[in-house]
Amino acid sequence: MGSTKLPPLMEYFANIEDPRRETKNKKYPLIEVIVIAFLAVMSGADGWESIERYGIMRKKWLGTFLDLTEGIPKHDVYRRVLCAIRSELLESCFMNWVRDIKQDIKREVIAIDGKTVRGMATESRFKAGTEAKAIHLVSAWATENQLVFAQVKTDEKSNEITAIPALLEQIAIAGCIVTIDAMGCQHEIADKIVKKQADYVFSLKGNQETLHEAVKGYWDMLDFNKPGAKAKYITFRSTSTYEEKHGRKETRDYAVSDDVAWLHKQFPKWQSIHSIGVVESTRDTGAEAKTERRYFVSSLGADEKLFAHSVRAHWGIENRLHYMLDVIYREDACRVRKDYSPRTLALIRKIALTIARSDKESKTSVRGRVQQMAWSEDYLESLLFRSDFASVPQAS
Repeated sequence: MGSTKLPPLMEYFANIEDPRRETKNKKYPLIEVIVIAFLAVMSGADGWESIERYGIMRKKWLGTFLDLTEGIPKHDVYRRVLCAIRSELLESCFMNWVRDIKQDIKREVIAIDGKTVRGMATESRFKAGTEAKAIHLVSAWATENQLVFAQVKTDEKSNEITAIPALLEQIAIAGCIVTIDAMGCQHEIADKIVKKQADYVFSLKGNQETLHEAVKGYWDMLDFNKPGAKAKYITFRSTSTYEEKHGRKETRDYAVSDDVAWLHKQFPKWQSIHSIGVVESTRDTGAEAKTERRYFVSSLGADEKLFAHSVRAHWGIENRLHYMLDVIYREDACRVRKDYSPRTLALIRKIALTIARSDKESKTSVRGRVQQMAWSEDYLESLLFRSDFASVPQAS
């Protein structure tokens, strides 16, 4: 590409095999199509025509690091290319980038959860009688790094059970704590996590009915308002948190116990469980107070602080990833639905959030930073070329 220099992030995608046949549609270099599409989606483009418009409007700036000998590609070029490139290839490049920029954080909490991209199922396909199916993406979110470590596609939420082991194969989790909601609470998944030298905290619900009822029965003996009343029947360690925000008061009581020998006898397939926990949340809005309990199994010991941290950290994938994708990028409203393109655009949005969060100097919200990425070439260029995460580490 002559003397031009790609943003370090984009260099990770420079060697992807071109899926196009030898036709006139291949006149635009693949990396230029990918880079323009990436930057356009990062700046809020939600369709092929808007990606083309972005390229036209930003042509002069794009020309500072792309050759653009053939000019800006037409919208059909982006559609054909992003529909044809296997998402797994792009995800592999993304994971290489993540491995280079992530920080090694002791006891990093990796939250695994799924999100359905709903927009692609709201209209029929062109073929009569055939409806577009929504895709469900299961992501591994590193809560301290604020990074998506990997994503795996499944056709339905119920298939998360098969997607999670595939996701775990892709990422290094040794020393981390993996948190998963009740859908993924399976002893096979627990054993896989422990085998990879990590720990887990799993939420319990009705899909593990007997295990859920057994753990619930244990904690029925505990009244957080009168912890000494039946404490002689159980052993536990506890801690509490209190928050007051927007006129709402919320108290969370956490208790964890390593008294699990009885559980191993009753559930011999769950030998990896080293503790059981309960969280009691009381939310007081002033008009009413509502209390609920949630139950957990874990390979961790009875460390109440670590248990509380892990449970709270898990919700980061909802609040700091899925919610942001919908609110900032209107992911559920996106109508791109053909072949690999929905999964690829979902990956680009996650990269965009990562880039926005890399700005440690700004006091602006993530939404504000994304807007600045769209409005200001200087701001986006500073993140792409000059931020700490933008530098590709040199091989030692």
